[in-house]
Amino acid sequence: MLIIVQIAPHAETSAITGKERDSLILTSEQRRWVRGRFTTTSGREIALALPTGTTLEPDSIVWVGSDWYLAIEAAPESVLAIAPVDSRAAVRIAFEVGNRHFPLAMDGDALLVPDDTAIVQLMDRIGVRWERRVAVFQPIGKAHSHDNPQPNAVGGDRLRDLASDHSNDHSHDESQVHSIERPNGR
Repeated sequence: MLIIVQIAPHAETSAITGKERDSLILTSEQRRWVRGRFTTTSGREIALALPTGTTLEPDSIVWVGSDWYLAIEAAPESVLAIAPVDSRAAVRIAFEVGNRHFPLAMDGDALLVPDDTAIVQLMDRIGVRWERRVAVFQPIGKAHSHDNPQPNAVGGDRLRDLASDHSNDHSHDESQVHSIERPNGR
């Protein structure tokens, strides 16, 4: 069994060209709590034992071997799509959701939250329209990245515009890859 204890540094295209792509399909929660045993889409048994605070981004490459590499895919999951009537309502909903320590994402003008009884009761109590959907859930407000901005993945263009004065006078460490390949799944 392959045990991944650190994420591979940014893989250049040349490092994966000609290699088999294998994927690990994870929910938002699994991409945030990155410890456990998993089976890849090709049937490989792997374990993740990544440092606390690690968040796996969809399409990130977490391991590169001699003949294959492992990429993360986001699993579609049950979410509530909330349709605020205006920006004031959106701010209130975001506050209420955050006050309950639930993550929030954006999909166009809709706010997405995990499909949870507490959130359903909250939305009904404050009189907000919502519907259940199955979608990839990529919460905002997590550790940020300065490359490959994706409008819906990090909160939409409106949120990025609000944060446009974010200074980049700090650095982000690139992780090293450290893995242990154990024979016979031990």
